Amino acid sequence: MSLRLSSRVSVDNIRAMLNEMINQLTDYPFDRTRALLDVAQPPEGIEAIALSIGEPQHAPPSLIAETVAANAHLWGKYPRPDGIPELRQAVSSWLTRRFNVPNQDIDDKVGIIPVLGTREILYMAATLSVPRSVSGEQPVVLIPNPLYHVYSGGAIMAQAEPVLVPATHNSNFMPDYRNLDERTLRRTAMAYLCSPSNPQGAIADINYLKDAIRLAREFDFVLAVDECYSEIYDQAPPPGALQACAELGDGYKNVLVFHSLSKRSSAASLRSGFVAGDAELIKNLRRLRCFSGATMPLPLQAASAALWNDEAHVEENRIKYRAKFDVAEKVLEGRYGYYRPGGGFFLWLDVGDGEEAAFKLWTEAGIRVQPGAYMARSDDNGYNPGASYIRVALVHETDVIEKALKRLVKVLR
Repeated sequence: MSLRLSSRVSVDNIRAMLNEMINQLTDYPFDRTRALLDVAQPPEGIEAIALSIGEPQHAPPSLIAETVAANAHLWGKYPRPDGIPELRQAVSSWLTRRFNVPNQDIDDKVGIIPVLGTREILYMAATLSVPRSVSGEQPVVLIPNPLYHVYSGGAIMAQAEPVLVPATHNSNFMPDYRNLDERTLRRTAMAYLCSPSNPQGAIADINYLKDAIRLAREFDFVLAVDECYSEIYDQAPPPGALQACAELGDGYKNVLVFHSLSKRSSAASLRSGFVAGDAELIKNLRRLRCFSGATMPLPLQAASAALWNDEAHVEENRIKYRAKFDVAEKVLEGRYGYYRPGGGFFLWLDVGDGEEAAFKLWTEAGIRVQPGAYMARSDDNGYNPGASYIRVALVHETDVIEKALKRLVKVLR
């Protein structure tokens, strides 16, 4: 049903429809974790350590404060919806350096919009991409399972059917969209993909990305690739969807990518990211954001440009995360299905019952972790691919991580 006003659809009906959709958004994972854990307290005298939220604890680069101060005269000016030229140029240059996207392609075929955090634009991409119907049927949005909660929220509020596709150990923690039935693919308006994946830390290789792009073009849906963890990796830099497009040589049609400074630069409060890809899709997103999106303040855009132009602080960040995974490997190897993820900063540990383990770790060890079931959804048979897992965010300094993991082993052994 459309939300457009007509003689047959009253304002009250529209409100009822909106409320019905909002009521489906009942599984926000961090609310569920608080409800599970806040009824209890950690042991008296023990230092609580929060490993449940992916909030980087490294000190943000001094470059942010310095650049914001140098551009304080811009606080009184309204920002344009497509960002300052300096920021767009910084992003363009970074895409060329990092993903080998040719300069001429960015000038002619790739659109870029700076955004006030990628959560907004990941959600809004569904509003842009999902039509009222596909071949007379309700549209489908494909979502990896486990997932980032914004994907399902975007699908539901766009009145699409979320189709959850397992991303488990059996599929190298990536969804196998190619093996879906043809009717589902023909109804698909959009597919979310995350690489490195959250929470599993799996990396989609270049051939996987090319195949996903070919599938999107074959069935004419938008492939929305969340690459917000792409700069936190262990060994090799993860490839990107725009890189795959460039290698295919058929342009950037049907593809959007999303990047953020929150993890790359330990700058979560900056709320700075960008979306890039298919120039026509970007043009439509810009038009949509003129009505519904908040634009980034100009001093923060200047700071963002400075961060995209600097790689030294990013490499320092990676070195710190590698040290944490060295510690995790030393403490956890051979336990809980531990593996060293290719990217991101999470551990995805198989502990048998994630909810039970999370409660036990909080009440006996003062460690907050995320139950894996809350990062996933149950299928029609009641199977939840995250139920046996916990997600552990390695966001603190190395000594704190070592202390927390040793407590974890002591409690869960």
